[in-house]
Amino acid sequence: MGELLKVEGLHASYGAVPVLHGIDLALEEGAIATLLGANGAGKTTTLRALCGMVKTKGAIRFDGSAIEGRSTEDIARMGIAHVPDGRGTFLHLTTEENLRIGGYARADRRAVGEGIERMYGYFPKLKERSQQQAGTLSGGEQQMLAVARALMSRPRLLLLDEPSFGLAPLVVAHIFEILRAINRDEKVAILLVEQNAALALELAEHAYLLETGRIVIDGASAAMRANETVRRSYLGY
Repeated sequence: MGELLKVEGLHASYGAVPVLHGIDLALEEGAIATLLGANGAGKTTTLRALCGMVKTKGAIRFDGSAIEGRSTEDIARMGIAHVPDGRGTFLHLTTEENLRIGGYARADRRAVGEGIERMYGYFPKLKERSQQQAGTLSGGEQQMLAVARALMSRPRLLLLDEPSFGLAPLVVAHIFEILRAINRDEKVAILLVEQNAALALELAEHAYLLETGRIVIDGASAAMRANETVRRSYLGY
């Protein structure tokens, strides 16, 4: 498989406040990588930078094409989907209406319908709740809906920000099983931001550790689990 995402010397800021200080990372087609780090390390900003949502400097290449400076909508159309922290669900619409919004860029209406059924295959709970207002779903169901809605655009890269936040461990385990299946079956690459480092390293093949906007360690997940700094600070043993 070839290289899908290549980031070199990425800086990002909010106004005059710098957050990222020249990070480098890469992701192969169909691979899963995770960004680890404490709150405020720059993980969420990295995902937003890849979507064109913050001011950046540096090079971002997706499938060989430069995407820095492009609009968020253009980046989404190129095949990058973003599931933000907080999920971003349209609470007053039904589950199915949320999914249809996820497929808005697809001209083929039949393909949208097929996509919805495919998502119901991964997330049977959403089919049960298809006509239910999204704001009345449980937290886990809303997270499932956020992921499914993002996948409706048939992305090649899925950016996930804290999918386990506020959810019970059994629900989190179930969602991560589905993510593994989607990666395997749909060949969607995943870049994951996750506070639960043990869970993230179990899902991902490669990990990057951010501290104050800089990548200080990166490597295969197995090596990261064995790293003393990662173990003590993020795995708790």
